[in-house]
Amino acid sequence: METKDENMLKASKEFEVRFSEVDSMNIVWHGSYALYFEDAREEFGKKYGLSYQLYFENECPAPLVELNLKYMKPLLHAQRARVDITFRNTRAAKVVFDYEIRLLEDESLVTTGTSTQVFVDKHHNLMLTNPPFFEEWKKKHSLL
Repeated sequence: METKDENMLKASKEFEVRFSEVDSMNIVWHGSYALYFEDAREEFGKKYGLSYQLYFENECPAPLVELNLKYMKPLLHAQRARVDITFRNTRAAKVVFDYEIRLLEDESLVTTGTSTQVFVDKHHNLMLTNPPFFEEWKKKHSLL
């Protein structure tokens, strides 16, 4: 799924809950959601040319500094789901994504979340302005 409404970039990644991702109650362990969101960020990067390799090539890593999740209903072993990711455009020197996880069987909402990454230079100092490669990426996708 890929749409571009009001300069919003979106992507999706389907997955099946593995046994290693659940706790003793057969419910997805809370820490597994961070991995689902990471998979979505990688899928987004593939679709829109914003891979982690691009950050490294430009000597501007973007570490995760905030991760928020809200659980609506449990996700269980062997269920099939989809994580939808939306790029939230901002002028600040950061990368913000919104997430929704839905069951494939009925499209019911399981989890929502957001993540925030900031740019740091090769010495790990916080960058207060967007690096040139990110500005170019935004221009390419009509986000400026």
